[in-house]
Amino acid sequence: MEDLSNYEKLKEDAQNFYNNIHKVFSPALNQDIYFNSEGFNHIVFKGSRSEKERPSQMLRFKLLHLAVKLVKLPTTYQEFEETLKEFEVKSHKKRIRKSKPVRYWGIIAIIDSRKIKVILRQIGDGGAMHFWSIVPAWTTNKYRDAKFYTTMKGSPDED
Repeated sequence: MEDLSNYEKLKEDAQNFYNNIHKVFSPALNQDIYFNSEGFNHIVFKGSRSEKERPSQMLRFKLLHLAVKLVKLPTTYQEFEETLKEFEVKSHKKRIRKSKPVRYWGIIAIIDSRKIKVILRQIGDGGAMHFWSIVPAWTTNKYRDAKFYTTMKGSPDED
């Protein structure tokens, strides 16, 4: 079981780091990605605004610096999904529910021996793209996760 005693300090440090990012250019999407409060709140809370498990939050806090690297480096994204979601918006001083397209992009890589996925999100056609989440995966060391397959004929050294 992970030690939760430094949760508040870790959260505060992560919040300070996150607040200083503002935006990062993504070569994969050829635009700025904004690190707004929605992304940080998504690390801390589930959709229903109940808190995620603290060990999960702590791991994500520790990986935030890798999320920034992962947005800055790759030139391609690996996943894309588009859906319609309802949002509560103000219209003529009334709150109404309106459907908007929501797009998600996933960038996956191994950085500093950690396999992670960063999820980026855009709401509506003109909405700014923003950081949505970081998904931790497993640690990669040596050749444990490597599999070698020969899919070519001939010798690449000689050809």
